[in-house]
Amino acid sequence: MDRNPSPPPPSCDQEDEEDLGSGDRIGNTVYSKHWLFGVLSGLIQTVTPESVTSGPEDEEEQVELAEEMENEICRVWDMSTDEDVALFLQEFKAPDIFMGVLTRSRCPRLREICVGILGNMACFREICESVSKCEDHGQVLLQCLCDSDPPTLLETCRLLLTCLSQTEVASVWVRRIREHPSVYASVCFIMSSSTNVDLLVKVGEVVDKLFDLDEKLMLEWIRNGAARLPDQSQEDSEEQPVFSIVPCILEAAKQVRSENLEGLDVYMHVLQLLTTVDDGVQAIVQCPDTGKDTWSLLFDLVCHEFCQPDDPPVILQEQKTVLASVFSVLSAISASRAEQEHLKIEEGDLPLIDSLIRVLQNVEHCQKKPENPSESDTEEPTICGSTQDDFHMKILKDISCEFLSNIFQVLTKQVEGSIWRDFFQKQQA
Repeated sequence: MDRNPSPPPPSCDQEDEEDLGSGDRIGNTVYSKHWLFGVLSGLIQTVTPESVTSGPEDEEEQVELAEEMENEICRVWDMSTDEDVALFLQEFKAPDIFMGVLTRSRCPRLREICVGILGNMACFREICESVSKCEDHGQVLLQCLCDSDPPTLLETCRLLLTCLSQTEVASVWVRRIREHPSVYASVCFIMSSSTNVDLLVKVGEVVDKLFDLDEKLMLEWIRNGAARLPDQSQEDSEEQPVFSIVPCILEAAKQVRSENLEGLDVYMHVLQLLTTVDDGVQAIVQCPDTGKDTWSLLFDLVCHEFCQPDDPPVILQEQKTVLASVFSVLSAISASRAEQEHLKIEEGDLPLIDSLIRVLQNVEHCQKKPENPSESDTEEPTICGSTQDDFHMKILKDISCEFLSNIFQVLTKQVEGSIWRDFFQKQQA
C-alpha cells in the first residue's frame, strides 16, 4: 500500500459526540444542554405541589437532599461560573426555577446551592441587571436573610454584595433594603449572635458597602434602636431582642478578631464610616457601656496587638488600613469627649501615645527612598512600597499625626491647669 488505510466508519458513539459538538453544546463549552435540561427538570420536580407536603405539623421540618441530585446540582453550581453557561441558564429562565426552590423547599442544602448559583450568575452584568430589576426576585432574596442556615446566609450575602458592587443596579438594592426593616434586624442578629467567621466577614462587607453607598440608610440604621427580629408575632414582642448597630458591630469584630484580619479590617472601617456623621459618633459615645467597650477594644488592638515593638516595620504594610480606621475612630471619640469636657489623659492612656509614635516611625521607614535611585528603577517595588506612592500609608500617617497632636493639646491643657491650680492654692495659703 502506498497510502495510509482509510479510517473506520464512525461508530454510534462518535456520531453522538459529533451531534454534541454541533448542537448540544452550550456555547463554546463542553457542557451538554440536554444534561442541563434534565437537571433543571429534576429540580422543578423537587418543589412541585405533589412533592411538597404542606401539613402544619411538619412546616418546620427540614428535608435532606438526595445524593445524586446534590452531585448534579453542585455540578451546575460549578458550571455557572462560565459566562456561556450562565447566559444559557438565564435564557432558560433558570432564575425563576431557583426562586421557586427558595420559596418552597425546606431543604437547607438545596437553598444554599440555588442562591450560590444565582450569585455566580450575578457576576455577569446582563444577568445581574435582570435579576436585580425584578421586584419579586428581590423580595425572595431579601427574605433569605431571615434563613436560619449559615451556608445559605453566606451565599445570600455574597449575592447581595455582588449586586451592590454593580453600579447599574446598586441603587435598586439600596432602595429595596431601606424599604425592608427586617434586613436591619436580620443583619444585627447575625452580627451579634453568629460564630461563623466566614458569614460574619461577608455580612460586614455588605454593611460596609451599604454605608459607603448611602449615608441616609446609614443614618436610619444608626437611629433604629428598636428593630426586632422578623417574622415574629406581636404576642411575643416583649421577648424579642432590641438591636443597636454599634454593639452588634463590636460583637462581630470581637468574634473575627483573632481569626480573620481582613474581617476585622472591614468592621473597623464600618465603625469609621459611622464616625463620619455626628449621629454615629453619638451612638458610640453617649451610651457609657458602648463607648467604654469601643474604646477598650480599639485601645487593646493598637497597644497590644498591632505594630508591637518587636515587630519589623514591614508589618505595617499588612496592618495599615485597619490601623487607619482604628486611630480614626479613637480620634473621633476623643474629640467628642473633649467637646463635652469629659476627656482627660490618664496614666493608663500613655501606651496609646507610644503606639502612635511607633506607627509614625514605621511609616517613615516604609516611605524612605532607596539610597541609590538609579538601581531601584530596574527593580520591582519593595514590600514596604518605598519606590511607589502608597496612598493608604499616607492616610495612616495623616490620621496618626492629627490624633497625636490632639492628645498633646489635651495634655498641655491638663498640665497648665494643674500649674495654675497649684499657684492659686499657694496664694490662698
